This record gives sequence, structure tokens and C-alpha cells, in this order.
Amino acid sequence: MNNDNYSIAIDGPSASGKSTIAKEVAKKLNIEYIDTGAMYRALTYKVLKNKIDVKDTQGVIEILKNTNIDFINNSIYLDGVIVDKEIRQNIVSKNVSYIARIKEVREILVHLQQSMAKTKNVIMDGRDIGTVVLPDANYKFYVTASVDERARRRYKELLDRGEKNISLEDIVADIVKRDEIDSNREIGPLIQAEDAHVLDTTNRTIDESVDFIISIVTGGS
Repeated sequence: MNNDNYSIAIDGPSASGKSTIAKEVAKKLNIEYIDTGAMYRALTYKVLKNKIDVKDTQGVIEILKNTNIDFINNSIYLDGVIVDKEIRQNIVSKNVSYIARIKEVREILVHLQQSMAKTKNVIMDGRDIGTVVLPDANYKFYVTASVDERARRRYKELLDRGEKNISLEDIVADIVKRDEIDSNREIGPLIQAEDAHVLDTTNRTIDESVDFIISIVTGGS
């Protein structure tokens, strides 16, 4: 593409495939991938590691004030340390929505995300990218999938990582609960932007989903 400093916003619920798809699109278009969900996960991981109650709003805010989150070569760094694997633990997945709905946390991280998008071509995914973080994004997509399919993916992902004492039924319940929290929170709720292209990945492969986005971004060229 010849556009200077363009942005692609991808929103969608947990385990819909948006992060995997965004990474592949970033590679093919040679642009920067910013996983905003990973930023909230990194903070959640730090909060849990420091044994702070995820519902202790002031405690979480204080932790964030002394936290550095950055992306380098498609890896997320928390206070200078790569935490790609740590932030994908099930305990983090179960608690990240409590952190993400804190108004002050969202304000700080959204400002950081917007700053990242001002200086380079980016593809950014999360819950409120097309509606709050990058409302003027050049391209917007809402990536979704059925609850059963999303639970199956998350269950397989956790098993592959060696996690134990988990069940598919529990994962379904966790996803339903997280959807409810994300969609009904007061600040930056999960909603589909009016001008977003809908991509249902339930019966699509990653490659098919990536091609769908690239075809729209490049105008079919």
C-alpha cells in the first residue's frame, strides 16, 4: 500500500481469533502489530503476581503508575521482561476483564495506544479499538465466532501450554462471563463499530480470514 500512516482496527470477543489474524496481516502488509489486549493482560499478570486484589481499583492504578509496557519485535515487554507466555495463563484470562473495566487504567493505556498509532502504520486489536482508541481508523473489522468454537480454541490452547485441571465446560462459562463483563462495562465496552466489516471466523481458517482483511485493505489489488 502507498498510504502514509494508516491504521487498521480489529475488535471482537475473547478467542475469536483476532490476535492471530492481526499478526498475520501485519506480517503480510509489513506494518506494526499492537495487541492491546496483551497490555491489559500484562498489567493483570503483574497485579496477580504482586498478590493485589483485581477488584482493588486504587491498588491496580498505583501498580500501573510504576509499570512499563512495550512491544518489540512482536513480543510484549513488562518492565523490560518478555511475558508472551505468562500473560496467556488461564488465571490471567479469568481476571483481565476486572482490570480492563477500570476507568483510569483504560485512560492511561488508551493514551499509550493512540500515541503508538500516530507515528507508524499499525494494525491494532482489542475490544474498543474502532469505537474508542482509533475511531478514525482507515479500516475497521469486527471479528467474532460462536461461543462453542471460541471455547474449543481456548481449551486446546491451554492444553497445548500444559495447563491442567481445566474443563471445556468451565472454559465456556468463563467466556460467557467475560463477554458479559466486556459488553456491559461502563468504559469502552465491547461493541461493533457501525462502519466495521464483520468477519465470522467460526467456519473460516486463519488464512481465509487474513485474506478477507487484506482484500479489503488493498482494494482487491
